Amino acid sequence: MFRKTWLLRLSIAAGCVIALALSAGAWVVVANDFAFTERRVTIPGPGQDLQGTLVMPEDQRGPAGLVVFVHGDGPADAGRDDFYRPLWESFARAGYASLAWDKPGINGAPGNWLEQSMHDRAVETEAAIAWAAARDDIDPRRIGMWGISQAGWVLPEVAVRHPELQFMILAGPAINWLRQGEYNTNAELRHRNASEAEIVAAHDRRTAVLGLLRAGASYEQYLAAGIDDDPMSADRWRFAGRNYLSDVSEYLPRLRIPVLLALGEQDLNVDVAETARVYRELAPAGLLTVRRYPDASHNIVKAELDNDQGVRSVLVAVFAPRSLYAPGYLDDLREYAEQQEPSTVRSSK
Repeated sequence: MFRKTWLLRLSIAAGCVIALALSAGAWVVVANDFAFTERRVTIPGPGQDLQGTLVMPEDQRGPAGLVVFVHGDGPADAGRDDFYRPLWESFARAGYASLAWDKPGINGAPGNWLEQSMHDRAVETEAAIAWAAARDDIDPRRIGMWGISQAGWVLPEVAVRHPELQFMILAGPAINWLRQGEYNTNAELRHRNASEAEIVAAHDRRTAVLGLLRAGASYEQYLAAGIDDDPMSADRWRFAGRNYLSDVSEYLPRLRIPVLLALGEQDLNVDVAETARVYRELAPAGLLTVRRYPDASHNIVKAELDNDQGVRSVLVAVFAPRSLYAPGYLDDLREYAEQQEPSTVRSSK
């Protein structure tokens, strides 16, 4: 009798576990079911083809608008490990397709993104826009751009050369590469309550690396200096050498398209107060909209999920990916795109 009761209880418990697992699996499927269709595309690039993803609104009738996505720093596939999917859905609800591509060398794409300058990335973006504008399912009068972080040194250059574009959205862009690096160092140290000795050592390392970059030092010279316990790769060293003088200020007075800045108040990467101030000082009046999110990170994600990533962050990303983002951000993207008038400026190309 005892054995039968034990087996019955075990069967019930196993059934409950299975039911919970099936329910969780069903929830994940529903939570990751987004209101768009997507397909892989090949885009003729300036040096090599770009391997991309084109996302179209569901039940689209006639040509859609388009938002061209440009990544921040680091290796990234077209969807940034699915991080973009809630954003793509927001734009799809506004009647916009989205286009993004694997960085060169990522996900089997040809090339090496670490061999690019910010200008190279701007030229690459222009090639993607030209390809999209020639498609029958894209309205060339309604092409905008969205970029994050390092894209802040890429998209303004594109915008200046292409006043026919409809708008530009920048999430967490910086103004000056060197000031951004210094701010990031200080913010990260403060966030983890670093000791005074750690702060001094970090600034000494940063000063030494910058001195070598300014001197045009080779990678071998950088290694020989023994500055970093975990030295950057040769490709990363050369990437830094190409780009460490980047500054967006020269492009801002020449902007002719609407700009939305999305800034997280808990950004550990970028001094968003400086970004807002400089854009307001230099960008033409009437073009700029600034949205600040009080409890958001650099990625406009809830700061408690992004700045201190842990198990909870992973669970939210899997089970409720839309709720990763700061309250109001996804709606703001949709509404901003909906409010923009189609461009009447002819392309100079």
